[in-house]
Amino acid sequence: MTAAPNRRLIRRQQTIEEALDIAVVIMGEAGVGGLSTSEMARRLGIRQPSLYKYFPSLHAVYDALFARSLAGSYAAVRAAIEPLPAGVARIQAGSRAWVRWAVDNPAMAQLLHWRPVPGFVPPEATFATGLKQIDELRAEFAEAVRLGQLRPDAASVEALRLYTVVLSGVISQQMANEPDAEYDTGIFSSLTDAALDMFLARYTQPGGPDANPRP
Repeated sequence: MTAAPNRRLIRRQQTIEEALDIAVVIMGEAGVGGLSTSEMARRLGIRQPSLYKYFPSLHAVYDALFARSLAGSYAAVRAAIEPLPAGVARIQAGSRAWVRWAVDNPAMAQLLHWRPVPGFVPPEATFATGLKQIDELRAEFAEAVRLGQLRPDAASVEALRLYTVVLSGVISQQMANEPDAEYDTGIFSSLTDAALDMFLARYTQPGGPDANPRP
């Protein structure tokens, strides 16, 4: 008795995911602010009013894309850090994964790191996922402090803000100046390790273990 409704739900979710895939392509071509529901519907092969069955507004599309971007970047970071021991090694690997994901997904990264859509602010429920990621990052810094790899002030709010400034700066410079380059060859993204070294040097324990081991 429940098979048919389940199939409908599956088809609905498939349509939503296809529509979001199309939206990412459009943003890559026309800029993040150039997305429109009319063009999404045209490429999806449906009439524009039919698209509103899935997304009640253009901002609802951006909200879904923002959530997808958070999930994608988070998954990339988790995959990079999970095999590694706690502390600085995980911070470094997660940082590289974060920048690499942004370079590989420039349109979605713009939505996360910039404000390219006038009036769009992610709803609190969507943004909560990002706050959870920040909490996990803060815990990584606290563990590096506990292990003696970094000074106590590395677990401060100021240090976390500086960390995001450093990596967001690398990402923004790469996307703004060489948007089609790959992570390893980008003129700015290839400086990720150097930027991390400078940041970690500020918080390294004098005479302590090497906080910048190379994999």
